[in-house]
Amino acid sequence: MNDISSFTLGLWDYLAFGGYFVVLCFIGFWVGRKEKTSSDEYFLAGRKLPWYVVGGSFIASNISTEHFIGMIGAAFVYGICVAMWEWMNILSFSLLIWIFIPFLLATKVFTTPEFLEKRFNPTLRQFFAIITIVSNVVAFLAAVLYGGGLALHKLFGWNLWFAIITLGVVAGSWAIYGGLMSVAWTDFFTVIIMIAGGLMVTILGLNMLSGESHSLIEGFKVMITRNQAQSGIWKEVVIQNAPHIVGSSHYNRLAVIQPITHQLYPWPSLIMGVFTISLWYNVINQFMIQRVLGAKNIYHARMGIVFAGYLKIILPVIVVLPGLILFAKFPEVMKLPWEEIRPEADKGYVHMLQALVPVGLRGLFLAALFGAIQSTVNSVLNSTATIFTLDIYKRIFQKDASEKSLVRMGVWSSVVILIIAIILGGFIDRFTGSLFIYIQSLYAFFAPPFAAVFLLGILFRRINAEGATAAVIIGFITGIAIKLYLQLSASHPVWLEPFGIQAIVNWIICVIICVAVSLMTPAPRQEQVTDQLTINWKKLNIFNELGTKWYSNVVLWWAIFGLIVTLLVITFSGLFL
Repeated sequence: MNDISSFTLGLWDYLAFGGYFVVLCFIGFWVGRKEKTSSDEYFLAGRKLPWYVVGGSFIASNISTEHFIGMIGAAFVYGICVAMWEWMNILSFSLLIWIFIPFLLATKVFTTPEFLEKRFNPTLRQFFAIITIVSNVVAFLAAVLYGGGLALHKLFGWNLWFAIITLGVVAGSWAIYGGLMSVAWTDFFTVIIMIAGGLMVTILGLNMLSGESHSLIEGFKVMITRNQAQSGIWKEVVIQNAPHIVGSSHYNRLAVIQPITHQLYPWPSLIMGVFTISLWYNVINQFMIQRVLGAKNIYHARMGIVFAGYLKIILPVIVVLPGLILFAKFPEVMKLPWEEIRPEADKGYVHMLQALVPVGLRGLFLAALFGAIQSTVNSVLNSTATIFTLDIYKRIFQKDASEKSLVRMGVWSSVVILIIAIILGGFIDRFTGSLFIYIQSLYAFFAPPFAAVFLLGILFRRINAEGATAAVIIGFITGIAIKLYLQLSASHPVWLEPFGIQAIVNWIICVIICVAVSLMTPAPRQEQVTDQLTINWKKLNIFNELGTKWYSNVVLWWAIFGLIVTLLVITFSGLFL
């Protein structure tokens, strides 16, 4: 990819970006203008978010520079299997819709650590709260700010530190000012802009590949043919890098089902990934689930996640196809030494913008990129401040704090958290060569213990606090031990190297420990296993509030969502392409 030094903006670009910013500010100010006198209003938007805002905000919070920068870079290197990070959310979304939402909303909790205290004990609540704050700052905020700063540095030559600080201050404003109400509604507007801007770049990329025909269909055919890597330099670079990717001489870039040795997405992750990283990320991760907790009722929460599922279906068009387009256009990058390929791939989308997006349309993309950063920063800030204020400050330091003082603490903790994330964001490039892999590796470390105990706790009433606590402690020890073993042992099994496999092994150990210790210790108290906290298998208390009309029924739209994902996975299973 040739280095293009300039990325100039025209009048229409400034007008497009300025218009986006004005509308964003108006929405953020208007919906957040009411004085927040209670923690319920500030942290959960008064529990009155409609389904389309719940779903739009859920996805906007999820899309960040990890996608526009890191995920596209990963697709350039590894191929279409990266799309499974979006499509296989069908599993965790289904668990959220049918298993978790009824209990999370029935208990009226503010945070997932609070739910863990009701189901298990205060110790688990505090430990999870601390881990959540650390992971939010390190794996989310800092990484998102770094990715956005890197893009601005590459596009405009901004100093990286200046770019990160500017993004942090501007993007975090609405979370500090208006709480979840401002965050959710600005997210809903932002996701529309992100999809529009992302589609524009993908369309221009396919048009580039089509040559003189200027046919999107022809461009798509060229992209598929070159990613099949049956001839020319494309075949050459796949053969060269296959040993690093799958540990063999053959690699199918257009298959979503990959060998167990695949560095990024081994086949066991297709199923077990939902119980490890995906469940933790989508269900018990506070910055994602907070807008669900703020829904009007169970129906709006469920339909919001169904809507988010449909958005997940189309996301690979804007965060995976550009990576395949880049590989089709610039395969020579894969001739670099392996350790240099991934950092260079993270810069690929910026090169694509520089080369393809004409003056006049660049403002729309910048709005999309800023929106991706702004929505995630807002969401993570708001959720982290929520957990710090309600699970640490109120519970440990100020048990009798007034509602106004809790809101005030939420504001100030947001400011402090943002400052810490900005500082850490400036140093991420010293610890990793790939933004996407850096983030996913952290997920794989934090997720398994809590994903295991949260799922078991809702499904089985015999699981107790002792079992859950033991599983979490041993789970983190196991995660560290696996990392040390891989570093120190030259004869370790190759299949254990992918972080997805490490997460699965850790999760299985946590499940065994949790069940074994629970059965060896007294059963939980009755108030810890009520119908609001666990499934009653005799009554199956999870099928209420599904919609009053057949065309608005949760089951109908969830089933269509599942069918579409199934067809996509079959199409790209490796049997047809």
